[in-house]
Amino acid sequence: MLLALLLLGPPVLADPEPCDAVALAVASDMGKALKPSPTRTDAAPPVTTLQPDAFTDMGLSEHVLGQALKAFQAAWARGDTDRKLLTVIDYSLPSSQKRLWVIDLASNKVLFHQHVSHGKNSGGNTPTKFSNTNMSKQSNLGLLKTAETYYGKHGYSLRLDGLEVGFNDLARKRAIVVHGASYATQSFVDANGRLGRSWGCPAIDPAISRKLIDTIKGGSLIFGYSPKTGWERKSRYLNP
Repeated sequence: MLLALLLLGPPVLADPEPCDAVALAVASDMGKALKPSPTRTDAAPPVTTLQPDAFTDMGLSEHVLGQALKAFQAAWARGDTDRKLLTVIDYSLPSSQKRLWVIDLASNKVLFHQHVSHGKNSGGNTPTKFSNTNMSKQSNLGLLKTAETYYGKHGYSLRLDGLEVGFNDLARKRAIVVHGASYATQSFVDANGRLGRSWGCPAIDPAISRKLIDTIKGGSLIFGYSPKTGWERKSRYLNP
């Protein structure tokens, strides 16, 4: 690994380009306000069997997982998803740590545990600022829903729709998408001490990006967490 890094030279810590110029153009036509979903009458998935301390050995704290499960249950009851799959991103952790987990709630298994980037203006190694504003270059918090895939500047990518008004409902218009990026890899951390930063997109390792995107696309939920903004007290999914 070290020899390969020496031959290739150190990764450049320069800020990456916008998430996707094409996405920004298309999003203005596609980014319509989400319609409220009808309340579900079918039973929620058996997430009660998933204990908050089940994945502490993988770095996922009891509190964060507990909040993510609470938000998922509220979203399920409202009919916001029919996928028993939950992606958790813990932005209270530094980017040098793997802080993204994809959990299959039906089998109670972690399908992915990966590095994920945050926005340039959210902070250095650990983000402290979050925004729902276009061109803020900051990450989103709260519950988002995966949508369709497309090919853009960063290759195979996944659009997201924010479910929380005021916190992330402009995610599609901002072209906040899941995509692969060379600055979101362990080798980048090894050379630079942290991941590179996006313009707000949760960028992941290109080596697993297609597989991860194909797993979560089409209506599963992503829960972005940070205790820094007071968002927990205002989220409609955590305070139904």
